Amino acid sequence: MPPFVLLAVLLAFSAAAYHLGRRRAFALAGAGGRAQRLHSRPNYHGALVALWCALPAILLFALWLAFESQVITRIVVEGLPEPQRSLPGDRLSLIVNDIRNVAGGRFEETAADPAVREAAATYRRLLGLSRQALAVVTLSLAAAMALLVRRRLRPTLRARNHVEGILTAMLVACSTIAVFTTVGIVLSVVYEAVLFFRIIPVGEFLFGLSWSPQMAIRADQVGASGAFGAVPVFLGTALISAIAMVVAVPIGLMSAIYLSEYAGKSFRAVAKPLIEILAGIPTVVYGFFAALTVAPFVRDAGGLLGLDVASESALAAGVVMGIMIIPFVCSLSDDFINAVPQSLRDGAYSLGATRSETVRRVVVPAALPGIMGGILLAVSRAIGETMIVVMAAGLAANLTVNPLKAVTTVTVQIVTLLIGDQEFDSPKTLAAFALGLVLFVVTLCLNVIALYIVRRYREQYE
Repeated sequence: MPPFVLLAVLLAFSAAAYHLGRRRAFALAGAGGRAQRLHSRPNYHGALVALWCALPAILLFALWLAFESQVITRIVVEGLPEPQRSLPGDRLSLIVNDIRNVAGGRFEETAADPAVREAAATYRRLLGLSRQALAVVTLSLAAAMALLVRRRLRPTLRARNHVEGILTAMLVACSTIAVFTTVGIVLSVVYEAVLFFRIIPVGEFLFGLSWSPQMAIRADQVGASGAFGAVPVFLGTALISAIAMVVAVPIGLMSAIYLSEYAGKSFRAVAKPLIEILAGIPTVVYGFFAALTVAPFVRDAGGLLGLDVASESALAAGVVMGIMIIPFVCSLSDDFINAVPQSLRDGAYSLGATRSETVRRVVVPAALPGIMGGILLAVSRAIGETMIVVMAAGLAANLTVNPLKAVTTVTVQIVTLLIGDQEFDSPKTLAAFALGLVLFVVTLCLNVIALYIVRRYREQYE
């Protein structure tokens, strides 16, 4: 039985268990349906049976699938002929990949080695037995737990407390998984970055003016200097992000002010969703727009003015990135402007202020902390963008603040350094983790500052 089909059957079992538990609760209430005899409503009894039916089976289902491949692979490897079984780890892993590809039909079986074909057949047979056993065990466990809990239902059973406790434990488990996932990501990046800084000094990385991560294999090799000064990369990131914010902040803020203070309800109901559609467009679409439309326009316009504009420029990437960020600035600013109490506006009008004066001197200053927090969050979004820069600004790490030149960003360099088959013990590859660590610290600081500003001044106007 395929895993997704088994999961659907488990969910159907839990739905049936809910109805069994609920009917049992009504039976315990008596023929007259005297629900006051029950500590909890019948729905909670049904939910309790359904949860105990589904959760242990789903937990076993997840653990089984997590270790299934490793166990089957170990058994198959033990069955290989001695010359192949005693190969080094990297070559043995290649054989294991061939076995899995043949077993999964992703590789022509007739072209494989006879030992690999035999091992693939064993792999398919063991996988089929494993899936059958998984279906039998999980469904049996689900049915047994549902019947057991149903039999333990009593009128005095605190079913609601048990259900709420289980749901609270699930929420805590999910939040814990999210926290540990974040911690794991950070520790993995920090570990690889420490390995990089053991090879390249921190000062050279943070303050060096030349970025050429290609390492020379031979002493006479040209074009592989191995320079790891990240200042051009950081400067390119700051330049493109600044151009994006110059485009996004005025347009987004003015749009929010118009929608909140001047537009009618019918126009606002149409305009705001249309603006927020921009946030749902894939970034690769923006990249195509930048490369095929904006970049040629900027180059041709610069040529008419006698300017030397590169075919891939920071200006083209920054403008398109700013268009992409407009919904973030507009939506967040609109929310904070609408949160300003109407009494502040009425007070300004009563003193003779016009609508524009009220907006400039009362509404915007009152909402300014939230607006600034939204802008900082938008900056974090701009710093982490990759596709637009790859397609419109190029890969050259030029030390320049000229928006008409080609530059690169931190995220683009991370993608470039990790493309293809790489050795994760070389400075070239480890440099990606060092860049990622710096980018993580910068975006974290921006998010913390934004949250601090919003929380620090929000209650002043509530």
